Amino acid sequence: MAEIKIIKQETLSDKKYRLDFFEFEKTQNGKTEKQQREIYFRPSAAAILLFDPERKTVLLTRQFRLPVHLSHKKPDMIIEACAGVIDDGEFPEHAIVREVEEETGYRISEIRQVAEGFTSPASFMEYVYFFTGIYSSDMRVNEGGGKKDEGEDIELVEVSFSEARRMLEAGEIRDVKTILLLQHAALTGLL
Repeated sequence: MAEIKIIKQETLSDKKYRLDFFEFEKTQNGKTEKQQREIYFRPSAAAILLFDPERKTVLLTRQFRLPVHLSHKKPDMIIEACAGVIDDGEFPEHAIVREVEEETGYRISEIRQVAEGFTSPASFMEYVYFFTGIYSSDMRVNEGGGKKDEGEDIELVEVSFSEARRMLEAGEIRDVKTILLLQHAALTGLL
């Protein structure tokens, strides 16, 4: 096991989330090497694949994402599973139910955690909890679309199980959270 000694930590940005520069020493097997990293302190999040087992549909979202635009990978509007940040003191299960109602307008109660993990452990502190959940038309309580005061403008994308699989296999789903959830659904026979 390596021994880590932080030599320097400097905050580069602390606007919406914090970005820190680290210089550290890593000692392993008697050898010490100095390394540098930039670490983005993004809070934990939750993501969910919503499915209607009776109508055999999944409910996804489509929205503009600046990093997608900056990458020049078209279209700018990316299809994603419903997801969001977990507020301080909030449980992942409560966060995802809240996010589903904000983004999709559905009030769900039947969810199941299927995975959890770091999104990009080399540089991000973000840890994501993955869920599946049942929705149906009688659970709709509002229009959804996200929180306008946070700049969200979310479009709902409802597709059949077979269309979701086709989109996944054709590479039309480019969000890793959504790819993971759709692959899980395909592997477990949900789709």
